[in-house]
Amino acid sequence: MAKVHPKHYVPDLTSMASICEANYLRLLRLLPDMQSGKGRKVKLVGGPKHETQIVFTVTESFKYTLTIEVKQTSALHNFLRSPSMEVRLYDDVHMAEVVRYDNYHKFNGVYHYPNEFMHHPNEKQQINEFLGEWLEHCLQHGEADISLDFVPNNVKM
Repeated sequence: MAKVHPKHYVPDLTSMASICEANYLRLLRLLPDMQSGKGRKVKLVGGPKHETQIVFTVTESFKYTLTIEVKQTSALHNFLRSPSMEVRLYDDVHMAEVVRYDNYHKFNGVYHYPNEFMHHPNEKQQINEFLGEWLEHCLQHGEADISLDFVPNNVKM
């Protein structure tokens, strides 16, 4: 009887690149002044007495890369942990990728499954898809006219 080997996950680099390119364009629409170090708050209304804000903060700025923190704030976060991620934008290739989600950072392109932290084989792609859905929701349902006119202390211009 022939031994059957499990099929290994092979990342779809074309799909991942298009997700990162689309996220870059979404971030440009949400943060038109991000190159100057300006962040922004996007207000989302989820019903009576429930207001959520997505806060975009520029944390690092270099010649070809920009790092921003994306964090959700809400009164519900007294009960639930507030999601946050760090996103690196690459201006030379017009891409944005998640480099940290909550306490996880430096994602591998592929994880063997099962693994110590039970990451999915395509965890990196799923997190970047989630960022895209989050940004798209902000664009469609957010009020993004609250600009944060400051440059954080740790921004290097």
